[in-house]
Amino acid sequence: MSDLAASLQASAEAVRQGDPDRFAATMAAPAELRDRLWPLYAANLEIARAPWASSEPMVAEMRLQWWVDALEALSEEREPPHEIGPALVSVAAPARHLIAAAEARRADCWPEPFDDISSLWAYLDQTAGALYWAAAEALGAPNEAEIAVRSFGAGAGLAALLQAWSDLAARGRPPLAAPDAATLRQLAAEGQARLEPARKLRLGAAKAALLPGWQARAVLARAHGSDDPLAPGALVLSEFRRRSGLLRAALLGV
Repeated sequence: MSDLAASLQASAEAVRQGDPDRFAATMAAPAELRDRLWPLYAANLEIARAPWASSEPMVAEMRLQWWVDALEALSEEREPPHEIGPALVSVAAPARHLIAAAEARRADCWPEPFDDISSLWAYLDQTAGALYWAAAEALGAPNEAEIAVRSFGAGAGLAALLQAWSDLAARGRPPLAAPDAATLRQLAAEGQARLEPARKLRLGAAKAALLPGWQARAVLARAHGSDDPLAPGALVLSEFRRRSGLLRAALLGV
């Protein structure tokens, strides 16, 4: 097995173990596109994990800086010293967008919540938005699609964040300080609006980059209509709805 093949396999396995929903979405994409997505998703997973690698914020930031340096090295065709390194070299141009994600994740190293909703949206654009655009660019999306793809990514990122909110609060890192239900419902409505521009996109094969957001509309609709979006089980979709939703998205788009 070549170094690249082994690296792609390692990337796919990392996503399978660490981000099963994104793995399922990628497996729903055409087989010939997946190798362009695995390294991006595996790198994103490492970046998202870095802030939790240590209870010491400065140590966690050092882990993030390692990824910033590794991604910057790609522009000089230097391979990151990591098992997914060879695979990342193969998608070096779109991978550069993950530098913004790594920089934004510095906020995750510290327990303080975001100051306001606009700061939270900036974080979602730089993390989830950057990842969705990196994936779309890797699949050949035109530059003029960037704003709509990033908008969709931020909305999908919010849906995932709402589902994880209670756990983050329990771990001492709530995204916002004690938001009331009305604030969360309004946030969900904004998220729904951010998904909409993607409906008009003609992305061709690059539409597969949006598949990881297949649950976002349903989750945000639940949050918007819930008396308490953070109540246990309020945003949990049934397994049937999840599976059927992914199949529908793969066939008809998100």
